[in-house]
Amino acid sequence: MPNMTLSIPPEIYEKMKKHKEIKWSEVARKAIIEYLEKVEKGGLEIPSEELLKMLGNDFRKRIKETPVEKYEEYYKKAREAEWKRLKSFTTRM
Repeated sequence: MPNMTLSIPPEIYEKMKKHKEIKWSEVARKAIIEYLEKVEKGGLEIPSEELLKMLGNDFRKRIKETPVEKYEEYYKKAREAEWKRLKSFTTRM
């Protein structure tokens, strides 16, 4: 079986050392297998709160400061562009 080197933050490593009874390589292997299964099924959905957390506080702040009208305007433009794309696709066939 091939080997892989994994880097983790020092504070996590210190916590892991306190639990020597756990086979960390097995934990990592199972997590990788589960993640690959999700990727292959196309099911990598991230909950909104988790996504916002990943994007950071600056992004969250900009979302809250942006007026709803701007979102509606962008939505209409995107919908119109998609309609034009689909319409041109079906008329070429």
